[in-house]
Amino acid sequence: MVTPLEVRHINGVGWYEEGVQSHETWRLSLVTYGKCVYWVNGDKQIMEKGELLLIPGGVPYYGKSIPTVTHTQIVIQLQRDHTEGLPALERYEALRHKPGCYELIHQRMSAIYQQWQERPSYYVMMSQALLMEVLIYMNRELDRGVIPPERHIHVERMKRYIERHYRERVTKEELGDEINKTPNYAAALFKSMTNQTISQYVHDQRMKRAVYLLTESQLSIQEIAEFLGYRDLSYFYRIFKRITGSPPSDLLHERPPIA
Repeated sequence: MVTPLEVRHINGVGWYEEGVQSHETWRLSLVTYGKCVYWVNGDKQIMEKGELLLIPGGVPYYGKSIPTVTHTQIVIQLQRDHTEGLPALERYEALRHKPGCYELIHQRMSAIYQQWQERPSYYVMMSQALLMEVLIYMNRELDRGVIPPERHIHVERMKRYIERHYRERVTKEELGDEINKTPNYAAALFKSMTNQTISQYVHDQRMKRAVYLLTESQLSIQEIAEFLGYRDLSYFYRIFKRITGSPPSDLLHERPPIA
């Protein structure tokens, strides 16, 4: 089992870090906003939002913020088990990768960070399971080989379309038109790159907005559901709990007091 040893969220413009880890301690980082720079074994890597960097144990590195550029990243120090058999953990050189399923990996790594901050019962086991899921997603993409840049471009265009229309019903026909491809090609490409169907991705975008509205607005749960395109409140409850792990009512206590 791969075990997280330390989980951090780095944020700002003044970050600097240098180190060499033990041979069984690896470092995984995901840039979630902006840009930063790493030097790994003397090789310069300018990391941008949506990119992963996996540094094997024993490999020297240092990283820092780019002057005047804000960035955020999630960093996990992990202990590797020799029995895993995951190709990404059998490397001797750093791995830089732009995952097609960035949103899924971001969700899982954010959940690991939350587990590490709150430390509920069995948080280490939960973090191990989430981290293994991240590594499996990475290895599946690596097994498929280099993804042509145009595929990334098509998927990013489809994601942007969904972000503009997530409150509506988004179809494969619309996404096909967006990238000038057939509907079936658009749906298959989206699934192969993101590990999510179009509808799963739409629900995820809606739930992100739902979490914000539940904690930062004074709208009722019914109003939020309708705003996000759910006419059936019970269906909204089911989707929300399936994606976030808790019912929407659990977040209401986080709302700011009414002035």
